[in-house]
Amino acid sequence: MRTLFLAIFTICTAIAASSGEIASPDGNFRLSINTNTEGEPYYSLSYKGTPVIVDSRLGLQSPEANFDKGFRIIGTDTCHIDRTWTPVWGEYAEIRDNFNEMLVKFGSMTSGLEMDIRFRLFNDGLGFRYELPVQDKANYLTLKKELTEFNFTGDHTLYCIPGDYDTDEFLFSEVPFSGTSEALARYKGVHSESESIRETAVQTPLLLKTADKTPLYISLHEAGLIGYPGMSLTVDSDKRSLSALLTPDRLGNSAYLQLPVLTPWRTLIVSDDARDILASQMILNLNEPCSYEDTSWIKPMKFVGVWWEMFVTDATWSYSDDFRAKPGVTDYSKIKPNGHHAANTANVKRYIDFAAKNGIQGVLVEGWNEGWEDWASFKKNRQFLFDKPYPDFDIKELQKYAADKGVQIIMHHETAANAADYERNLDKAFSYMKDNGYNAVKTGYVGTVIPRSEHHTSQWMVEHVRHVIEKAADYRIMVDSHEAPKPTGLCRTYPNWLAQESARGGEFEAFGGNPPSHTCILPFTRLKGGPMDYTPGIFEIHYWNRENGKKSQAFTTLARQLALYLTMPSPIQMACDFPETYERFDDAFQFIRDVPVDWADTRYLEAEPNRYITVARLDKNSSDWYIGAITDDKERTALIDFSFLPKGVKYVATIYEDAPDAHFMTNPQAYRIRTINVNSKTKIKQRLAPGGGTAIRIAPAQIANK
Repeated sequence: MRTLFLAIFTICTAIAASSGEIASPDGNFRLSINTNTEGEPYYSLSYKGTPVIVDSRLGLQSPEANFDKGFRIIGTDTCHIDRTWTPVWGEYAEIRDNFNEMLVKFGSMTSGLEMDIRFRLFNDGLGFRYELPVQDKANYLTLKKELTEFNFTGDHTLYCIPGDYDTDEFLFSEVPFSGTSEALARYKGVHSESESIRETAVQTPLLLKTADKTPLYISLHEAGLIGYPGMSLTVDSDKRSLSALLTPDRLGNSAYLQLPVLTPWRTLIVSDDARDILASQMILNLNEPCSYEDTSWIKPMKFVGVWWEMFVTDATWSYSDDFRAKPGVTDYSKIKPNGHHAANTANVKRYIDFAAKNGIQGVLVEGWNEGWEDWASFKKNRQFLFDKPYPDFDIKELQKYAADKGVQIIMHHETAANAADYERNLDKAFSYMKDNGYNAVKTGYVGTVIPRSEHHTSQWMVEHVRHVIEKAADYRIMVDSHEAPKPTGLCRTYPNWLAQESARGGEFEAFGGNPPSHTCILPFTRLKGGPMDYTPGIFEIHYWNRENGKKSQAFTTLARQLALYLTMPSPIQMACDFPETYERFDDAFQFIRDVPVDWADTRYLEAEPNRYITVARLDKNSSDWYIGAITDDKERTALIDFSFLPKGVKYVATIYEDAPDAHFMTNPQAYRIRTINVNSKTKIKQRLAPGGGTAIRIAPAQIANK
């Protein structure tokens, strides 16, 4: 059903003013708005008396009309809202939306232009957006630049990846403002093949840690990215400043707009406690409520699939090695198969059997359809067909086989970044899915975008991906999108958008590995926009690297892979390894069988970006709690306080932990499982091996003992 609101308290006022000031509901934040002598709008923000943002410019520039100077404040409207709402899925059963709002009205002293900027100040930070009303002096705008600045007070530490219009699959750097130029130059040297890396820019979500004795943590991102290009940030290391950099098309234009215009929200989450950054729901609060009256068809799930074997064995997505094959033209039944095609009926049945046996709801199948024989995608207008299975993939037989076992097959739509062709074929593709019993799809945009004038994060692609989500909802289809524009909380408005990749995911463990710190920073950065399809669950740590033909390994312990199901929350979680691998480690796989993907409550117990995270979550459908703890490449002792448990209730905790001699490099598969009795007074010291982790299931004693 539609998300419901309970409005608790609302007060609104309108006044004429020459400047604007508001505080957060708890009084910790103070925001000031003003103009300088040139009529340029500025804002500043403080937290508990400490400056966070010093005077920083606001405005928009376009050839048709510049909304950047010559303004004065002609009035303000203020409002206080305190309400709660119920998400379809997520980390919490209810979310409080409590803020003070100020709409600042700017009027030009010369051109007659009007511009409003809406500010919302929460107890955990600030969101603001530009609102251009219908007016006589402007209509169509070709947006060239957004002037939004974020001017800081010191040589703060940035946890960042380089600005890139087409990919965010990078490892993070931890550098001070003064070191960003050198760090960004290193990215350009390592990733010289990427034409769209900006050597002076970083991407959002971005985390900063101030250089103060008592540091502040600042998360900078955007919310509600609709009809507008994605934002990166240009770095001025000398001035300790960041400024908006909008992804342009290849003509150099950022956006094509018609008034009235509502831009995305620019967001700042701020706290002196790192745990508050992880717990903040501000970005979701800044998005619009659920668009659907009925959400009963949206079902969070775990899944396995035909995927990992294409990275660590000689299995292929393609049916044949004949690169002359053309989808829709070639008679695939008459060409020679390569003998390594993974998406064949017998192999898919093997995954269906495993899923059914272990209570896993879904099976993803990649490489099932015509078009994988070559990857000349940018040079041609048709790469894949979305209603033409390969000869060895019997879609009707598999539909019945899966349905009889209570398992859902997840469709895969790789587009090779030909978004234009995919958009033309959406109805055909989704109709084919529904005709064959599919209600979830993983989309992909690997490659250079078609239309050939666009980037992955440009305005056109932002709108394309949203169109896919809305069209999918018409067919009651859930979507897990990869290589799409970064998430900005739109999963609240479109809850069938279960997850995105939009970062360097678990697949990179097969390309040389992700350092343990990577999943200690992603929850502070990428996950602030929405859940990620990270693909945890690697149990066979050593594997064959098909990229270089050598033996390689993932940089993790087995126990850490279990903990990721808690520290990297998502309503759609993969168990990515092979069925036979899980059968070898059946006692550890029990945690993956048990762990939910939808939560009633969340408590962040310990956190430091790039170092460690410990989190407790309450299952939405039972009274069980779960804990996940991870560390970087250094051994750590997690201090776990169970005071979040209800008082007077006895629990049994099943602990999946690193063995005493475990180490992510030298002994990654060493783990042990033990049980202890716990209650709300229990505190334990839990060892985490270097690169390791711990996963805990906590069940009421009367249930656990049955």
